[in-house]
Amino acid sequence: MNDIRKIAFIGAGNMTQSIVGGMCKSGYPADHVFVSNPSPEKLEKMKSNLGVNTSQDNIEVIEQADVIVLSVKPQLMEQVCADIKSKVSNLADKLIITIAAGIRMPKYRTYLGDDITIIRVMPNTPSLVGQGMSGLVTDSADDKDKAYVTDVFDGVGDTLWVADEDQLDILGAVAGSGPAYFFEFMDSLAKGATELGFDPEKARAMVQQTCLGAAQMAKESDLTLEDLRKQVTSKGGSTAKGVEVYQQRDLHNISADAVKAAVKRNQEMADLF
Repeated sequence: MNDIRKIAFIGAGNMTQSIVGGMCKSGYPADHVFVSNPSPEKLEKMKSNLGVNTSQDNIEVIEQADVIVLSVKPQLMEQVCADIKSKVSNLADKLIITIAAGIRMPKYRTYLGDDITIIRVMPNTPSLVGQGMSGLVTDSADDKDKAYVTDVFDGVGDTLWVADEDQLDILGAVAGSGPAYFFEFMDSLAKGATELGFDPEKARAMVQQTCLGAAQMAKESDLTLEDLRKQVTSKGGSTAKGVEVYQQRDLHNISADAVKAAVKRNQEMADLF
């Protein structure tokens, strides 16, 4: 990264640990990273493993930083922001990043002030293993700020900028919730194998490597996903018979309905906050 700023993470949960770990692995200087959390155990783990600066005081780390990452649970966000607003006078001079689900940018302006620069990021759980898909959206950041945040989250996977928060809801329903859909599907395949007499551990190993290989093929290929499926599906063969069952049970519409249900819930959560 060419743009190195002092960055403060409020919250030291798994996602913060993954993001900071990715940053440090990519060469970001640990002495420019500050993390606050009520738990001394989490802070000590990050300090010993990564060498970053830690504190149990949110304001202490914010005052040393150019960038603030809000990484607390949505239900705690209003309280955390109220404390920040009452004690930090130059919030308009700092870039604010939030990775909390469900809270839209206008609400942060009621929490922190109308003049803040804010970017919402929705990372997903594969970020924990460096294979994340993070959606990003802003209504106020300039190209330099956007490039900086892209570099930060590229450290834990891929990034995708979307046009508005409605699109972020859709991304959340696919990329954010998607790992659960895939785990459900993988579990059903593994159980299908074990019901036919396959060893459970071997069934899991077979399914997870098949899933990983298929994803890598999709990522490296210029073919459409439908064409990739056709490549594997010889006419009249066993794969064709298996795919036929999915088509008869209308897998496409089932998946579309799952995404719509998750989008609806994302919108309901936004209304709650």
